[in-house]
Amino acid sequence: MAECEMYQQLKLMSVKHKKSKLIVAALIGISFLGVLLSFAVWNSCGIEHVAIISEIQTYEKTLDPVFCENLVLRILEYNDKCDNYIEIFDCG
Repeated sequence: MAECEMYQQLKLMSVKHKKSKLIVAALIGISFLGVLLSFAVWNSCGIEHVAIISEIQTYEKTLDPVFCENLVLRILEYNDKCDNYIEIFDCG
C-alpha cells in the first residue's frame, strides 16, 4: 500500500509541476506580447511613416484627386505629431 500512495503522490507532484511550467510559460508569453504592443504604440510614428509612403506610391499609380486630398490631410497630421517630416505635394 505504501508504494501505491507514494506513486499517487509522485503523480500529483508531476501534475503540479506541469501546471506551474504552463503558468510560467503563459506569463512569459503575455509579457512578451505586452512588450511588443508597447513598442508598436511607442513607435507609431515609424509605422505611420511607412504607411504614408506606401499610400504615396499608390497615389502615384492612380492619380485619384480625392485620394490625394485625404493623403495630404494625413501627411499634415503626421507632420504635426511626429519628428520626421514628409513633404506636402500638389494634388492638382
